[in-house]
Amino acid sequence: MRIAIIGAGGVGGYFGARLAQAGNDVVFVARGAHLAAMRAGGLRIESVTGDLVLQRVDATDDPASIAPVEIVMFCVKLWDVEQSAAEIAPLVARGGVVIPFQNGIDAVDIVTRAVGPSHVLGGVAYIAASIKAPGVIAHVGTMARLRVGAFDASLASRAQAFVDACAAAGIDAEHAQDIRRALWEKFVFLNAASGLTCLARQPLGVIRTDAELRSTFEASMRETIAVAKAKDIEWPDDFVARQLRALDAMPAEMRASMLHDLSAGRRLEAPWLCGRVAELAASLRIAAPVNATIYAALKPYINGGRH
Repeated sequence: MRIAIIGAGGVGGYFGARLAQAGNDVVFVARGAHLAAMRAGGLRIESVTGDLVLQRVDATDDPASIAPVEIVMFCVKLWDVEQSAAEIAPLVARGGVVIPFQNGIDAVDIVTRAVGPSHVLGGVAYIAASIKAPGVIAHVGTMARLRVGAFDASLASRAQAFVDACAAAGIDAEHAQDIRRALWEKFVFLNAASGLTCLARQPLGVIRTDAELRSTFEASMRETIAVAKAKDIEWPDDFVARQLRALDAMPAEMRASMLHDLSAGRRLEAPWLCGRVAELAASLRIAAPVNATIYAALKPYINGGRH
């Protein structure tokens, strides 16, 4: 399968490397020192599930230089979605599809406006991975899972084909029958995890063992669920309890990717996460004081800078 990875960071770098190792024709789009390192020495994945070194990779900073592909794994940061989406239409011109793997709930609509609904699937990535050094992706813990699905039933076979390619590469991948709900399910947990780890500047182990932080984590999830319910997305009664059990099972040292960005002085995805929950809640006349407060506390750092 010919696959373009747009954004070769934690998600794109890790899963793209696994797909390339399995023999797929993978081209990575990256920038700066990371791109230079990949061109010079390939791509290295450090993981307790097994290290991987690709001595040579096909890497570029110009999507226009890539011939049409079957799959675009669209993995750029949320602030780059609008601009990057405008550059990828030629890559799917021969019937390929784009799978946005961004956090949040807005990327699918942005990509759909850029390439058309007949070229867009939905994707959810569950992994704690980041660029450790140029050309090196560090994977924390054992979680590395993808959920992919079609919004239009006519594209279900394309989703299944990608899931099959992932399975052949040893990747835990699921063909989600209701991908919109899957996106919201991740959003509920990820938004709480990113907000609380950034607010406290602490990993998940601290968040889950401190009574006040744990209750705030739960309150954040419940606010996001209230917004989802107002948008006619159904939730099982035990969802929050299951997410708290998942929190307890994660490595204590795990940090949300937004905390890595905050610590490094990079831009934050907060406007599309806690800020988006606060915005939607206000428009729906729903109280969301936890997310509004977290967003207010992170606003000084949204465009990068010292934390």
